[in-house]
Amino acid sequence: MHLAGLLGSPLLSSTGEAVGKVDDVIVRLRGGDYPLVTGLVARVGKRRVFIPIDEVTELRKGKMVLPRARVDLRSFERRDGEVLLSEDILGHRLIDVADAELVRAWDIELRPSEEGWVVACLDTRRPARFFGLVRTSGGHPCRDWKAFEPLVGHTPSALARAPFGRVRRLKPAQIADLIEDASRQEGEEILDVVHADPELEADVFEELDPDLAARLFGDKSDTEVAEVLAHMRADDAADALADLPQGRRQAVLDALPLPVRTRVLTLLGFNATSAGGIMGIEFLTAPPGETVEAAVGRIREANGVQPEALLTMHVVDEVRRLVGTVSVVGLLQAAASCTLGEVADADPVRVGPDADVVDVALLMADYNLMTVPVVDDDNRLIGVITVDDILEATIPDDWRRREPPSHPEGPEGSDTPTAGSAPAS
Repeated sequence: MHLAGLLGSPLLSSTGEAVGKVDDVIVRLRGGDYPLVTGLVARVGKRRVFIPIDEVTELRKGKMVLPRARVDLRSFERRDGEVLLSEDILGHRLIDVADAELVRAWDIELRPSEEGWVVACLDTRRPARFFGLVRTSGGHPCRDWKAFEPLVGHTPSALARAPFGRVRRLKPAQIADLIEDASRQEGEEILDVVHADPELEADVFEELDPDLAARLFGDKSDTEVAEVLAHMRADDAADALADLPQGRRQAVLDALPLPVRTRVLTLLGFNATSAGGIMGIEFLTAPPGETVEAAVGRIREANGVQPEALLTMHVVDEVRRLVGTVSVVGLLQAAASCTLGEVADADPVRVGPDADVVDVALLMADYNLMTVPVVDDDNRLIGVITVDDILEATIPDDWRRREPPSHPEGPEGSDTPTAGSAPAS
């Protein structure tokens, strides 16, 4: 049963008497399950009234039958968690989780199940037009409801759905792309979904266009902005803080936890286009006398350090001077009982904090480096530049939102975002 065939259909009594017309279909979202139809919104005269689905004895295209001619004429009032298919879904955009893009629902298919009528799938292809008129006959193949995440304009209903929904399957960069393509209201709803996971929310803000991130931060209090920055990488948090209006920076800075504030202040002291401005200040160090086995153990337990910074172990003396580096591969290939002083490169490539990022990029390319340590004038380690840092700093802004190539579909039976089958028709 297609929603387009139900809207406007007459509502009849068992004797054939016209009672009203179908104005909308009400469903309740159920997390990862198919939404269940709970009732109809009928237009009786000038009123919109509620008809429980249990009171509909016959439901088919162009006709709905009630057991009696009388209906409750109290005006319909939506309850939290209820979604109106025509008002909230039909013609509105949803997140296509498989392709990480916003699509529009042009029709909705309902199917009977053991629990009752459910929303089974959506038609996201624009209907054909003939001399300006929409042709709805024939339709298109519809796709499983579970392939989408709806954006429900009715805020209480949107908040009643599953805490993370299918959006959690997407990468932060994909969610950022969705927010940049979304309207203001759609973007706010997507952010509401990820807000419950502070780490994911921070990752998304790291990927957003700086101007958009600054605008979204403008809708938050100083404390709320600080909460997001506290979960971001220090270099990204410093950049985000610098993009805030000057009048807000100190208040947000004061609201940051002391360790985060210290790291951010350190990075704000460097030019944004220098090695110091793009370096991260989370990295691993060990003394030259430590064994390879112990160093590998440090890497294994460093859950709070970004993975890119774990590619290299930095060997430092008692005053933090850099005396060598060794890659993770080098550690795995060395004997467990060897010391770092024995296996490390005693004269690693390094740069100062004032080095230009383009020069750093050329250096990394020339020496095939995944990381470069940043040292001060006394050769003390103060930061590390990773390959993703240098890519982010050197890729032109107009390349960042290029349309990515289509990704291959997962093998049959894999846990892809479109996994799950709709109820049999």
